[in-house]
Amino acid sequence: MHLIEEKYKPVAQMLLSGGTCPRCVLRLCCVGSPTLYRLPYKDLTAELQKFLVRPHGEAADDDNAPPSKKVRLEDTDGCDTESQSSMDIKDCGSPRTCNLCLGILQHLCSIEFAKKISHKVQSGDYEFKDFSFSVSFPAQLLVREHSASLQAQQEMKKQGGLLDKSDIIQLKEAYKWIIHPMISEELGVQVVSKSLFEVGVVFCHAETDEDCHFLASECRKFFKTNKNKQFVFTRMAIVKALDWITDDDFCIQFPWPPSSPKTTCEVVDIQCTHAPVFVAGRYNKYSRTLPQTPWIIDGERKMESSVEELITEQLIPVFKADRFNFSSSGREDVDVRTLGRGRPFAIELVNPHRVQLTVQDMKDLQQKINGSDKIKVRDLQIVTRDAMARMKEGEEEKTKCYCALIWTEKPISREGLEVLDNEKEMKIIQKTPLRVLHRRPLASRTRVIHNMKTEYVDEHHFHLYLKTQAGTYIKEFAHGDFGRTVPNIGLILETTADILELDVESVDVDWPPALDD
Repeated sequence: MHLIEEKYKPVAQMLLSGGTCPRCVLRLCCVGSPTLYRLPYKDLTAELQKFLVRPHGEAADDDNAPPSKKVRLEDTDGCDTESQSSMDIKDCGSPRTCNLCLGILQHLCSIEFAKKISHKVQSGDYEFKDFSFSVSFPAQLLVREHSASLQAQQEMKKQGGLLDKSDIIQLKEAYKWIIHPMISEELGVQVVSKSLFEVGVVFCHAETDEDCHFLASECRKFFKTNKNKQFVFTRMAIVKALDWITDDDFCIQFPWPPSSPKTTCEVVDIQCTHAPVFVAGRYNKYSRTLPQTPWIIDGERKMESSVEELITEQLIPVFKADRFNFSSSGREDVDVRTLGRGRPFAIELVNPHRVQLTVQDMKDLQQKINGSDKIKVRDLQIVTRDAMARMKEGEEEKTKCYCALIWTEKPISREGLEVLDNEKEMKIIQKTPLRVLHRRPLASRTRVIHNMKTEYVDEHHFHLYLKTQAGTYIKEFAHGDFGRTVPNIGLILETTADILELDVESVDVDWPPALDD
């Protein structure tokens, strides 16, 4: 079996004598064959032993080896811990913890560990057709890896050779070569580089946490401190520091070989995450005592429910999502109804466990939401993240139509309302209304009233139908907001005016696509 190129033999001997496991020896000797990393630990150790004791230049002769000595790659489980007792290459015992991978390639890439990961995934009851796999290793592994690569390069120079650091196999890559087939077989689905469903494993190793600390004094500029004035050792900061520090200074501060830890890396979390699902539709609001989102002030709820809650209380159980984010094309006040085809909305369902809903499933879900007498939804559908952007496009340019019941202090006639009917493309200036000034910055904004139509009720009341630019404050246009909106209905009719009822008749956004009922 061709295990390692002959030129890397001194590197392999140096690493093994320093306390490095066989799989990390393969990595530092630039072995790029995934099948070799999948060899049972005992077999790999034996093959490495034969390689090191073989006279220089003598080729391996796998074909003539007895059948019992040949390695079956389909039996590639993890470390055979029952028959190993020391890191001596001549003894296939239970190895002490590797000083480079901290035991990850020894004890945490076995069939048993793959089953543990699979059990975690299956217990989450997710729907997925494939998955991607990620790992988060302790940051101090970067320091130990850097130390090993410097020593390997130095060893190659002694032999008149070169070792390109980019040819060294990264720990993460080697780990995935070993563990991917195992998890894939357990779950019965393929591992892919990008998937909507991701399985992540987080490792830590408290014993070696201080390995990085010398970098904070040598390369202080790369490390931030927390509120307790302690340095924060992020992977990015360590990478920058290792690029900046000279090789000589590094070797003085972190001499080879690194200590062999007494403990193995621990798994602190196995995370399962599905990409968000986005549900869109349009809602009508028929109640004048229903806010769009929960109305809570100083921890006290002001209204019993909200549009958001009436919709999501049906969505969340069906998609089994952890949480949600609600957004809409504008919003109406609590006492304003939304009629016509309704207001477009979208909901981001975070980490859903169920994602494979049919068109009929969505219709059934819409029907459940419409069991409320306060709201109705239509065109309920699953959309892409990119499609959601269309809801916010042209936020200032889109138009809205309203119907308002106006009261005037001075008696009015039908003829007196014609001044409003004749106005076209009227520009108004609105300062931020007093009622929203606590949550929006003070500014003066120009808005356009495209057209108006009046409907006489009696000498103190009339209906006003308006088509306006989005973002127009209709209530303030009626009463003037103490002169903060000019012109306004009161100024035009030369009386005090106020708004008694307001309905949104239409929100002119052609999204989401209309569906057949």
